[in-house]
Amino acid sequence: MNSQLSAAIASLNTAILGKPEELKLAVACLLGGGHLLVEDPPGMGKTTLALAMAKVFGMEFQRVQFTSDLLPADILGVSIFNSSDSSFQFQPGPIFAQLILADEVNRASPKTQSALLEAMEEKQVTSDGVTRALPSPFFVIATQNPLQQIGTFPLPESQLDRFLMRISLGYPANTAEKELLGGQDRREMLKSVSPSCDAAAVLSWQQEVVAVRTAPALLDYILALVHSTREHHSLTQGLSPRAGLALKRAAQAWAFLEGRSGVIPEDIQAVFSAVAGHRLISRSENHKGAPTAEEILNSVAIP
Repeated sequence: MNSQLSAAIASLNTAILGKPEELKLAVACLLGGGHLLVEDPPGMGKTTLALAMAKVFGMEFQRVQFTSDLLPADILGVSIFNSSDSSFQFQPGPIFAQLILADEVNRASPKTQSALLEAMEEKQVTSDGVTRALPSPFFVIATQNPLQQIGTFPLPESQLDRFLMRISLGYPANTAEKELLGGQDRREMLKSVSPSCDAAAVLSWQQEVVAVRTAPALLDYILALVHSTREHHSLTQGLSPRAGLALKRAAQAWAFLEGRSGVIPEDIQAVFSAVAGHRLISRSENHKGAPTAEEILNSVAIP
């Protein structure tokens, strides 16, 4: 692995204690050119993760706090009348940054949530009939509170599908939590962290990820996993072709982080739950009998 990339991951593990696999998935999501959804109760380190990634990868950062009264223009920007020359001038919103933290995204109305769709998929926004390109690289980390909490709106399937991965940090292990309690405040610590690389390096790594080889047998493995979700009787819909492409890209990014020039089955297995879990729709409202991504993974033979 590149020394700059190793240093970046080491810095992330200093900021978020005891979560090496989750952090590696987050980095793979960035290098795979996707977007990340982090679902956890408040206080689990979701915001700290976004701040840490922006800092160590040297990316321009903006945070948008999603609330029930947030409007699309609050994210995209607005045209303001300039009386001196009787023209409208566009004032860019916070979406025009390289790393966006969409904090508590499911507390906003569906209309506001949908304002992110074009930005996440096309890496551009359209306002007042004018299309404007977003910075590159462009990476959205959205945090989501559990749906049973008061004041949340479930994300529609179309928007969930825009996220390459969904992860959950969860509670830290006892040793990590003890170190957290006895150590420096994480946000204060981040102020002294130096970037391990810059946005240009991230773009270069993203191009290298695309070049990671995926053998035909492994493409067949991805197809077998995708078709298994479509044929399962407890799911209303399986993984889409776009999800299959996402799984391939995530596996390429994981292989790149492992220092390999080609994907192996273990790379696909490492990212499958994060890529597929939020895309599986159960027939039952209480999800009773619905398979987990891990169960589907175990049911498909390895090539």
